[in-house]
Amino acid sequence: MRIQTKLVLGLGALFALVAFLAIQSGVYINRLSADTKNILTDNYNSVAYAREMLLALDSNIQSPQMQSRFREQLRKQQHNITEPNELEATERLKADFGQIKTRPADTALFRQLRKDLTVIMLLNMQAIQRKSEIAGKTADTAILWIAVSGTLCFMIAFTLLLNLPSAISNPIKTLTSSIRSISSKNYAERIYYNKPDEFGEMARAFNTMAQKLEEYNNSSLARLMNEKQRIETLINNIHEPVIGLNETKKVIFINEEAARITNTKPSDVLGKQVQDLAVGNDLIRMLIRDFFEPSAAAEPLKIYADNKESYFEKAIIPISIVPTGETEAQHLGDVIFLKNITPFKELDYAKTNFIATVSHELKTPISSIKMSAQLLENNRIGPLNPEQKELAESIQEDATRLLKITSELLNVTQLESGKLELQPILCRPEDLIHKALQINETAAASRNIHLQLHLPEGLPFVNVDADKTSWIFSNLVSNAIRYSHDNSIVTVAIAVESNTIQFIVKDRGQGIAPFYLNKIFDRYFRVPGSRKEGTGLGLSISKELIEAQGGSIQVHSEFGAGTEFTVTLPVTSND
Repeated sequence: MRIQTKLVLGLGALFALVAFLAIQSGVYINRLSADTKNILTDNYNSVAYAREMLLALDSNIQSPQMQSRFREQLRKQQHNITEPNELEATERLKADFGQIKTRPADTALFRQLRKDLTVIMLLNMQAIQRKSEIAGKTADTAILWIAVSGTLCFMIAFTLLLNLPSAISNPIKTLTSSIRSISSKNYAERIYYNKPDEFGEMARAFNTMAQKLEEYNNSSLARLMNEKQRIETLINNIHEPVIGLNETKKVIFINEEAARITNTKPSDVLGKQVQDLAVGNDLIRMLIRDFFEPSAAAEPLKIYADNKESYFEKAIIPISIVPTGETEAQHLGDVIFLKNITPFKELDYAKTNFIATVSHELKTPISSIKMSAQLLENNRIGPLNPEQKELAESIQEDATRLLKITSELLNVTQLESGKLELQPILCRPEDLIHKALQINETAAASRNIHLQLHLPEGLPFVNVDADKTSWIFSNLVSNAIRYSHDNSIVTVAIAVESNTIQFIVKDRGQGIAPFYLNKIFDRYFRVPGSRKEGTGLGLSISKELIEAQGGSIQVHSEFGAGTEFTVTLPVTSND
């Protein structure tokens, strides 16, 4: 029989018995609970009512208070009739109690009332005794059957405890001993276990593995040499520079591309410490800088190759293995891999130049269109009818939007090319904020959006490019207005913390979904489904400009409740 079948049958039987024992116990406990509940609910309450009526009878039944007490207990007794003849006794008691007012001094009537109460108490006491005997029999039966079931479960569990662990552990011990022998390179070791179960299959698989290991051991040297040559050929045929180092930073391989761009020969560098080679080779020194300066910026390397300036992305790949029989990884060396990204850089440069040229060429005619639209609205040229005035306003709005887009594109190209120059000066934070709010007043008023400003007193100076920073705040306020609901509030606040000053812009619009928050500062990214105009460049440019001035920008948004942008800049002393 297979081990799995044994486990299923043994544990299944034990589970069935445990379930049976639990169900049986629950049934008997439920019966005992019902019997006890009947005694307490029915008979004990009737005895308690009769006792209260006797106390009222003995405590001057002529008084209205005692009569009311007696009548209340009688009413409860009338609703708790559970035994034969109890109804008749209760009705007699009720009739006799009704004669108290007409026969207050009749002693025979008092005796009759006591007799009626005694009958009710006797009936319920007899019922309590009878039901107690039934509950006792139920408890005895429950104890008997639970004891029998528990004994049976114990016997089966004890049998499984004696037989099942050894049936599993003994073959495992044999297999473990043989594996240890194999790990000691005793590949002639075999397991002799012929039972038709899982361990028998494992033994046969182990013997097959041992046989193959024995064959492999006899021919491993030739195969290892072939594999070594294959790997060397593969590395040399890779069209990207690759350099391999061992755990002590010695060069163990270098392909032809790497040798060419480093202006070395493989025979001159193999087996030598890479630190020694870096002394006389600037490129190698640049390649191994991350081993000794982990915080160095990961920027593309500019290398003169293929008769031109080329760009490479560097990746250092650590090589680690877990030796056989151990649990901790062992570092065997590193591989320096350079990926040629020159074609992508050239395309990016061409794209940047194209955008810059197009944006620059478009800026002048767009400005002319905007000026012409403004002149059309001037009454000195001639009055316009309402339709013409609406068209002129539409032209001016579109021209303004196009002018903003071209400005953003020009800023992007300047940032990408490194030609954007900042001109920092000491500025008052409130001046920057007021300028941004002034620019957006008209847009806010058109949608009845209130711009709420919170400015503390005694703000320190900031050393920033005034025009660029005002543009950033204006862009944030414009976005807040654009994505706010009509008749809502946009809050602009300034807070000083330690050596930094925070500019906070908060709206109460739709907010940004959590899975888009980490993308909103990417260039050209716009939240899917958004109908608001824009290029997706404003936040990207703002982030780069703020970081170029030593600051940072963060966003916090609660989807459905609004968005808050926080710009942090270092402060400058007022002295």
